Amino acid sequence: VRRFLEKPSPDEITCDTINAGIYVLEPRTFDRIPKSPAWSIERSFFPSLIERGETFVAHVYRGYWIDIGTPDKYMQVHRDVLDGRFAAPNTPAASHGWVSPDARVEADTRVDGPCFIDEGVVIKTGAHIGPYSVVGRHCHIEEQADVAGAILWPNCRIGREASLGSAILGRHCHVGRNATIRHGVVLGDKSAVTDYSQL
Repeated sequence: VRRFLEKPSPDEITCDTINAGIYVLEPRTFDRIPKSPAWSIERSFFPSLIERGETFVAHVYRGYWIDIGTPDKYMQVHRDVLDGRFAAPNTPAASHGWVSPDARVEADTRVDGPCFIDEGVVIKTGAHIGPYSVVGRHCHIEEQADVAGAILWPNCRIGREASLGSAILGRHCHVGRNATIRHGVVLGDKSAVTDYSQL
């Protein structure tokens, strides 16, 4: 790396690469990073490597990339994986709907792909899992519940006749009976939505 400029203005851009990903730092350089106040590694540390003529290398990746810093972009990356635009490691193609052999899907349920249902999931009679739904490990979907494009992290419980749009639920969330969660809602870990609530 010969030049590093974080958040350049349009007239300062001289290349088509951005800074993203994982950093590997030499421990002997840690003394340059102050404990306080808040400090930017991109605005101070990286430019200091160039100024001192120290080794500073990067890998230029030209494959799939997306910034998942907003709920909509986070949903988009899941759709892209399910559509096969990006082959995520250890994720089977889900163009028709991938259901783990360790999931229990009861009779008279409907699973519409592309979707992903992980191991240990229980889907009760009459429930519906719609396209672009991602159901994490050990989630429990009760009778007649409708999951239409939501991303459920592990250990969520969706109550009987509850309805979820394309929302994001953290770990260990509980959605009560007949509750409705609309598109764009994000629930943090261990959130509880009571019966008949609407979000």
